[in-house]
Amino acid sequence: MSDRVASVERNTLETQIKVSINLDGTGKFNCVTGVPFLDHMLEQVARHGLIDLDIHAVGDLHIDAHHTVEDLGITLGQAFEIAVGDKKGIKRYGHAYVPLDEALSRVVIDFSGRPGLEMHVPFTRASVGGFDVDLFSEFFHGFINHAKVTLHLDNLRGKNTHHQAETIFKAFGRALRMALEVDERMAGQMPSTKGCL
Repeated sequence: MSDRVASVERNTLETQIKVSINLDGTGKFNCVTGVPFLDHMLEQVARHGLIDLDIHAVGDLHIDAHHTVEDLGITLGQAFEIAVGDKKGIKRYGHAYVPLDEALSRVVIDFSGRPGLEMHVPFTRASVGGFDVDLFSEFFHGFINHAKVTLHLDNLRGKNTHHQAETIFKAFGRALRMALEVDERMAGQMPSTKGCL
């Protein structure tokens, strides 16, 4: 299998974003977005997914974080779609349960070629670390539409908003890692009876 890496730039009147990823990395993380809590969450994806992430974003944060967060999801999704390639030989499906104290979340992903998001996360507060939790939905919508994956995010229990978010992102990283693993028994075959994804 060739190197599963990608670099993507997105430049709009609202944001300028550069993303580089290595799906077969060691969890190296370099990220400057101007949105510290999102940086903290993306570090969980890198560490638990063993994905190298290098992200640099400049956005219109004087308005709010909406455009930056959404465009980061879009750009990261584009990078994933490129890096994954034709999907031959990957496990395709991934899932993870992650606890953090009282919080427990489940994430299930399918590199199906079909964007779909089911997000059921009843955050107990509207913001955490100065971050509007409504923007997590914008991030994941951007990601799934451009990575072309089906993604189910469920916070099964939790009282602390930081814990709720962190379990989602840790589980997201773990689920990505599982889905993207090369399955030796597949021997380079397409993981679909359709012959394509």
